[in-house]
Amino acid sequence: MPQKIAFAASRADVAQTARAALVTRYGDVAPRDADVVVALGGDGFMLQTLHAMQPLDVPVYGMNRGTIGFLMNAYSEIDLPERLAAAEEAELNPLSMTATRSDGTLAKALAINEVSLLRAGPQAAKLKITVDGRVRMAELVCDGALVCTPAGSTAYNYSAHGPIIPIGSEVLALTAMSAFRPRRWRGALLPKHAVVQIDVLEPKKRPVMAEADSNSVTDVTRVEIKSDPSVVHRILFDPGHGLEERLINEQFS
Repeated sequence: MPQKIAFAASRADVAQTARAALVTRYGDVAPRDADVVVALGGDGFMLQTLHAMQPLDVPVYGMNRGTIGFLMNAYSEIDLPERLAAAEEAELNPLSMTATRSDGTLAKALAINEVSLLRAGPQAAKLKITVDGRVRMAELVCDGALVCTPAGSTAYNYSAHGPIIPIGSEVLALTAMSAFRPRRWRGALLPKHAVVQIDVLEPKKRPVMAEADSNSVTDVTRVEIKSDPSVVHRILFDPGHGLEERLINEQFS
């Protein structure tokens, strides 16, 4: 039975051109009526599409029309129905972020890749790290710190010298950016069910912002981060090029 496809594209001209060609060839339906959503762009647009489609429980198949395509498949206008029928599905649980601002208000967001805390002023941040209610580091002086999922371990985490985590390993990575004290501390691996609380020390003197994927919160004093198993993102890959294989291959490239 032919699949009903909804096409989504980033604002880039090359993505919009690709969408027009694919819609002409295969037609287009609204996401709520689709069996699959095809996202055209880069990894950033793929994250946006996964977040947007999650309430519909529709799998997303990405084709790279951006500069980075770790979450994307190769672009081709031909044989799309056959590729979709043969695609392998991976399920991702996002991180839940609850950020407390200095005025006491809360901001909540989900992150498929990572939740990061970054210094927002000229001085390094001072952070206290608590895991499952136990203080693990009373003071971390750094440019920032992040908690990432396996899917996000090759993104910001990897550029900060964090580990690549295989899909299905049931762990999260806690990684520091430019740690000054403890000097050269690189971070830790935590069980997926861990609840991480990061408190900002001296927030007025050393302001910090938090980000969950592309959602930013300024002037934070505390951030709680945990995996949310109640939310499932469905992502499709061509056979032999799934997320698990990509994570392994990245370590040998």
